[in-house]
This record gives sequence, C-alpha cells and structure tokens, in this order.
Amino acid sequence: MKAPYLNRKLVLESPVRTADGAGGYTETWEALGEHWAEITARTGAERSIAGVPVSRVSYRIVVRNAPQGSTMRPAPDQRFREGERRFVIRAVADRDARGHYLTCFADEEVAA
Repeated sequence: MKAPYLNRKLVLESPVRTADGAGGYTETWEALGEHWAEITARTGAERSIAGVPVSRVSYRIVVRNAPQGSTMRPAPDQRFREGERRFVIRAVADRDARGHYLTCFADEEVAA
C-alpha cells in the first residue's frame, strides 16, 4: 500500500462541556494538538434544516497513528479544524495492518 501524502496541517479539537447553572451546559472546543493529514472528498449532499439549505460533504482523512489512550489519537465526536473549516469525526479505523496510519471518516457541513 502506498504511503499517504500528508500535506495539510489540521488541529485536533475535543468538546468541553461546562454547566451553565440552569441544568444545561455550554460547549466549547479545546485544541489537543496538530496532525499532518491527507484529505480526500468522498460524497456530498444538500438538505434543508429549518428552511436553510445545508451542504454536507464526507471526507476520508488519513493521519499518523497515535497509541490507544493518547490525547492525540482522534476519536468520534472530536473534530479537525483547518482555518475556518471544521471536519466532525464520525469514525476512526486503522488504515494498514502495521498500524502506521489511521483513517478518520469525517463530515463538513456548510450553510449555503
């Protein structure tokens, strides 16, 4: 298998929930570190949410592997950030049998 071309720098972020004092919470994002990645678009679709058209594109994002339990290992419901773009991670799998890389399946949603 050919090695991926890791040419995009992404910031891995994790959600942080803080109680708001009224029984709910506010959510912010904490940067965990940076990954060099290969990003490949997969599929796309447009739908309407509350009357607003929203475009969703699925991506395959390949990064170097990190050990289980490491804060640098991507996980579902975390996200990658590249400037103003946000890629929400839906699933993570080993890319190769040797465990050198991880494949993250992610979605980017943009209001049209």
